[in-house]
Amino acid sequence: MHDQKTTKTNISQYAVLRISGILKIVFLLIPFFTQAQYPASVETNLKKAGSNRPELEKALQYADKTGDDQKIKAMQFLIANMDIHSSSDYYWEDAANKKIAYNELDYPDLEQAKTAFETIKQQNPGLKAKSVIYQDIETIKGDYLIQNLEKAFTTWRTSAIKTTSFEDFCEYILPYRVSVEPVQDWRSTYAGKFKWISEQINLKGFQAALPYVKDDQDSWFVNNWKEKRNEPLPRLGSLQLLFRKQGPCSDIASMNVFTMRSQGIAAAVNIIPFWATATEGHYTNTFYDENKQMLNCDYGTKDFRQNLPREPAKVIRLTYSKNPETLASFEDISNIPKGFLQQQNYIDVTDDFWETTTVKCPLYEKENQPKIVYATTFNGLAWRPFWWGKTDKNETVFTKLCKQTVIIPQYYNQGKLTPAGAPLVVGNTTTKVLQPDLSQTSEVVIAEKEKYLKFKLGITYQLLYWDNKWKILGKQKVTSPVTEMKFEKVPKNALFLFLAGDSKGLERPFIIEDNGERFWF
Repeated sequence: MHDQKTTKTNISQYAVLRISGILKIVFLLIPFFTQAQYPASVETNLKKAGSNRPELEKALQYADKTGDDQKIKAMQFLIANMDIHSSSDYYWEDAANKKIAYNELDYPDLEQAKTAFETIKQQNPGLKAKSVIYQDIETIKGDYLIQNLEKAFTTWRTSAIKTTSFEDFCEYILPYRVSVEPVQDWRSTYAGKFKWISEQINLKGFQAALPYVKDDQDSWFVNNWKEKRNEPLPRLGSLQLLFRKQGPCSDIASMNVFTMRSQGIAAAVNIIPFWATATEGHYTNTFYDENKQMLNCDYGTKDFRQNLPREPAKVIRLTYSKNPETLASFEDISNIPKGFLQQQNYIDVTDDFWETTTVKCPLYEKENQPKIVYATTFNGLAWRPFWWGKTDKNETVFTKLCKQTVIIPQYYNQGKLTPAGAPLVVGNTTTKVLQPDLSQTSEVVIAEKEKYLKFKLGITYQLLYWDNKWKILGKQKVTSPVTEMKFEKVPKNALFLFLAGDSKGLERPFIIEDNGERFWF
């Protein structure tokens, strides 16, 4: 028979052991519950963060403690989409590959920063720029995300624009970055510098305030679209924009986003990767007004509210979040041509800017046909990929192509494009396949045209047509003043290019109508 005291002691020991075991189980489960408390997309990125995970968790836990459901969702939104974002930056290193300390923002103005850098160059012979990519998910700190969250919510909830939805807030106000610029702490600086915009909106309304934004920008920021930056910096950081006070249209568009978001106004960058009937591309903005209307603005032009002057190959709008309909969302980027098509954070808004149509495009018969084919536009004397479609029985479908343009479908493999079909003219109501007919030829006269073509002495000109590559029909050198040139045996139903020996890369392809008229693209 057990002693009562001994029994009580055994029971107490058992209870202690049992509680201890339960506590051990609880503590073992804490990491499980901690890891399982966020949506799957957030959990996935926390794992990707590696050693930076505690910083992201710090931001998430802060949002949870606020008890504000919108702040909780907003922070989760940022982190769930963070893995596709990064900064393209650089630093200076000497001949021995040692990093040299230099930050232009440490100086009062750009001129003093340049002077200081010249001294550094003299002290460090062989100085060179070293490109570097910083992945957001591995480098963004918790405190930065927390401050960004609070400042973004303050501006949104006190904005002169009261109608911005939470979804648009997350996409077009909350993000701490616009593109691939270096991440900087910009919200307070921009909020103070551009506070007058909110005051103007309260007085006059949003649309009436926009001209004042344009006038103010023109007074201190230089659009140096012709200048090419030598440094490996695709986009200036938010504070660099205010410091340098100059940049091309891509930087201007980013600056306008920082400006408007600092006032709690939804803003986005629109990218025209290539013009379809001219060289190069362009960047514009879209802002959302008090009536939830999208206002398209181009602060790189004199008339900032004008429509696009010419056909774009595409107009895409940058988002912060991933778009599951992008090619890069399911295709390895190594199989995608370099450019915006390798990104996941954009939407196609071409039809907001130009009349478009969906095109069924025939392809050459081919065994083991690739799954993806690209629409290419002629830009800078080369065919540039700007959209894509899936192949299906020797044809594909390209969506939202601008009317009155010409494309060539091409495959992409290991950095090279190969024709997948003949050129296709996208007309107003129909499409036309340009397969040159060598059995039907005629004489063609290429005449001078004001503002487009002027024959110059000593220059050789050649007429080419496309048949899976540019083929030469004839060459003529100007030895005496002429106003036109004649070429024999020119095939019908072909795409042509008239190229000068001193070309600056501005020539455009064209077709020749039955009446001899040329139609340029």
